[in-house]
Amino acid sequence: MAGAQGFCCTSLSAEVRVNESMKHSLVILSICLCLSNLFGEKRPNVIYLNADDLGVMDVGFMGSKLYHTPNLDRLAKESMVFTDGYAPAANCAPSRAACFSGQWASRTGVYTVGTSERGDAKDRMLIPTPNRLHLKDEVITMAEEFKKAGYRTAHLGKWHMGEDPTAQGIDINIAGNSRGSPSSYFSPYKNPNLKDGPKGEYLTDRLTDEAIIILEKFKDDPFFMYFPFYSIHTPLQGRKDLKKKYLNNKLVHADYAAMIECLDENIGRLMAALDELGLRDNTILLFSSDNGGIRKLSKQDPWRAGKGSYYEGGIRVPITVRWPGVVEPGSTCTEPVTGLDFYPTFLDAIGSSPSPGKILDGRSILPLLTGKGSFPKDRTLYWHFPVYLQNYAGEEDQSRDAKFRTRPGTVLRKGKWKLHEYFEDGALLLYDLENDPGETHNLAQEKPKKLQALKEDMYAWRKRTGSPVPTKRNPKYIP
Repeated sequence: MAGAQGFCCTSLSAEVRVNESMKHSLVILSICLCLSNLFGEKRPNVIYLNADDLGVMDVGFMGSKLYHTPNLDRLAKESMVFTDGYAPAANCAPSRAACFSGQWASRTGVYTVGTSERGDAKDRMLIPTPNRLHLKDEVITMAEEFKKAGYRTAHLGKWHMGEDPTAQGIDINIAGNSRGSPSSYFSPYKNPNLKDGPKGEYLTDRLTDEAIIILEKFKDDPFFMYFPFYSIHTPLQGRKDLKKKYLNNKLVHADYAAMIECLDENIGRLMAALDELGLRDNTILLFSSDNGGIRKLSKQDPWRAGKGSYYEGGIRVPITVRWPGVVEPGSTCTEPVTGLDFYPTFLDAIGSSPSPGKILDGRSILPLLTGKGSFPKDRTLYWHFPVYLQNYAGEEDQSRDAKFRTRPGTVLRKGKWKLHEYFEDGALLLYDLENDPGETHNLAQEKPKKLQALKEDMYAWRKRTGSPVPTKRNPKYIP
C-alpha cells in the first residue's frame, strides 16, 4: 500500500469466480483489513474541507500563477492530487446535496438554487423540471452514517441543504442554515447560528477559531468534521490587510484574491492545529470545492466557461486527499473522480457500510488512494440539469449562448470524450478533452460511431435513473 512501510494486504484467491460487484466488495474488505492492521482499533478521523466557488485554476497546485496559496500547495505535496476532479453539479445547492447524499440530482431533485425558472421567460422554450430547495428528510446523509458508526460530528460554515444541520446528522453546528451566502464577512454577521464577534472580526478567521476549539474537544474520540467555508462566495469582501496587497494588480479582482489568500491562511492554521494536537497522522483531510469559479471574476483557462455551466470550467474542481501512512505524499491520479465518490470512500475508510437500502451513485476511490485493488477505467460520469440558469456576463461567460450559463440538458464524460445534449433543440456536442480542453470543436459530425455509443450510454442512464427530460413548451417563449 502506497506510503505504508511493511504493509501487506490479504490477497484474493484467483480461483474464486465472483461477479464484478462482489469482486469490488472483496477488494474493499481486503483494504479495510489492511487498514485495521495498520491502525489497530483506532479508526481515522475525517475532515472534509469544501471551498465555495473556488475554481480549479484558482490554486497554485493546479497551475495558477495569480493567487497566493502556499498552504494549499503544501497540503497538495502531502496528499494525492486528482488532476481530473469534478463537482457533481455546476452550482452550489445541487453539488452539496449530491456530495452529502451520495446521489445524483436526478434522485435528490435538487437541481439549482431557488426556482428552476431562471432568466427571462420569453427566452425559455421549455417549462423546466420543478426544483427542490433542500434534501428530503428521509435522505441519509454522510454525517448520519458517521454518527451510526459511532463518530462525533461537527459542521462549520455553509450548510445550504436544509434548515437545521443537527436534524441531518450534525452534533455541533456553527453558522450553518439554509442560506447560501453570508450577510457579511465582517462581524456583525447576522447569522442565527453564530454569535457576533468584535466589530470587524472576519468570518473565515472566526470559523477556523471555532474549528480548532472543536478539534480540542473531539481529539480523544473518532470524529467527522465538515468544514464548508463560505469563502469565496459573494459578497466579495476581502480582509483589509490582504486586499491592499492586490489593489494595484490589474490581473486579479482584489477582494477575490484576498479572500483566496485568507482561505489558504486559515487552512494552514487548521493543519497546524492538527499537528499540535497529535491528530495529523490519524486524520483523513480532503479538500475540494463545490463547483467551478465564476468566470467574470477569475478565468479558468484552458477550461471553458465557469460556475453554472457544464463546460469544464463550471464543473472541474481541485481535489486533494491527505492520509499519512496510507496515501503517498506528492502523488497524482489522472482518473476522473467526482464529489459523489466522497461518501462511499469515507465509509470504506472507516470500515463501515451504507445503511440498508441506501443507494450510492459514486464509487469508493480507496483503491486509487491506496494503490491496492481495482478501479474501473473510463467509467462514465454524468450530469443532469433539466432547468435553466441565467447568465452572469453575457458573452464573457463563454456559455453556449449569451442569455444563459446553461439551458436544460445532460452531459457525460467517458475517458477523453465529453458529450453534451441540450433539450430545447436536441443539439449534440462531442468534444475530445485531451486535444480540445476548451471544448471549441464539435466532433459530432466527424465521429458518428463514438457519438452514437455515448448517446446510447446517456439515454440508458437517464432511463435507468428516471431522470426527467422537460418537453412541454413554455407559452411565454418568443422564438
